[in-house]
Amino acid sequence: MEEFWKKTKMSSWTKKQWESLCDGCGKCCMIRLEDEDTGIIHTTNVACKLFDRTNCNCYDYPNRNENVPDCVTLSPDNVAKLHWMPDTCAYRLIAEGKPLFDWHYLISGDRNTIHLAGMSVQDRSICETSVRFEDLEDHLVNWPGERRR
Repeated sequence: MEEFWKKTKMSSWTKKQWESLCDGCGKCCMIRLEDEDTGIIHTTNVACKLFDRTNCNCYDYPNRNENVPDCVTLSPDNVAKLHWMPDTCAYRLIAEGKPLFDWHYLISGDRNTIHLAGMSVQDRSICETSVRFEDLEDHLVNWPGERRR
């Protein structure tokens, strides 16, 4: 398997290469809360309404920004600035000059490895449509591989 992420700068990747870096963990699709006093970001187990909680992908990826206006589209220009991105996120790792984990499918060759390693949110979240905004604090979690912020 060609290790393009080691040989080519992110800004030169093809769209296919860019999209292939997503490990399918689903952590970035969980709703986050920011403490107004400290700036600390807290992650919940509450998923975006477009998140397929079993397959760990978006039901309508091509149109996600139209359906969820605050959905952030990652790019080589913004990935290093998005400090709320999961610590295990492949985009974040590469932007920080770190290696991919062994469970990343570009290393293992199997997209299911991340789930087997317990590093995804597969079947461990609930949909935002089932939670009132004022109850989000009741759903704070610390996903595997994430440090407390």
